[in-house]
Amino acid sequence: MYAAGGAVGALIGAGSGAEAGARARTCPTCGGRGQVVTSRGIFSIAQTCPSCQGAGRTLDKPCKSCHGTGRRERTSKINLRIPAGVDSGSRLRSSGNGEAGARGGPPGDLYVVLHVQPHEIFQRDGDDLLCEVPVSFVQAALGAEIEVPTLNGTAAIKIPSGTQPGTMFRLKGKGVKNIQGYGHGDLHVRLNVEVPSALTPAQKAKLQEFASLCDGKESPASRSFFEKAKHLFK
Repeated sequence: MYAAGGAVGALIGAGSGAEAGARARTCPTCGGRGQVVTSRGIFSIAQTCPSCQGAGRTLDKPCKSCHGTGRRERTSKINLRIPAGVDSGSRLRSSGNGEAGARGGPPGDLYVVLHVQPHEIFQRDGDDLLCEVPVSFVQAALGAEIEVPTLNGTAAIKIPSGTQPGTMFRLKGKGVKNIQGYGHGDLHVRLNVEVPSALTPAQKAKLQEFASLCDGKESPASRSFFEKAKHLFK
């Protein structure tokens, strides 16, 4: 970032690129116009004066710190307010915090491009959020009420008995705030039914008892699948 440089002199102000007490005189090359005109045949071409760089004047004592440019480089920190709902690629403008203008001119603006880091729980799709929540086999089979995370604490959802893996629940208005002010998105909760990987002998016995009670009956989904695929087994 460039900040205004140059000492304050009796005749020259801060950011002018002059030492204290320096005097300015009309540029002898362009006569104070800041441009020089060259003719090429029937055409005339105006260009920035190479002696004064368009200022129309020269200094008898250029600033040793900024070498007469009126600016010197430095690093500074500013505070920015991040509005709710921004996403990667959003730009914030900080007025007047850009580079200083040449020879005491007004400063420009600073534009900050945001990059939002991935979240360990939520995935974002526009203003909507997706969250995968693990539930046990028993909770999915018998039904339960569970707590799920949101951006503002937790919320309760009721799982009906017989819920299948991958079932989605929508929590309206629990997503990201719309940056244009059009409310909030939704939170979509996908259930991930966990299958026990290490069973005790007592648990195995209970599951075997459950399997025998099923009496070899297939679920509706299994019947539908094998009905569609039966020609592949011939």
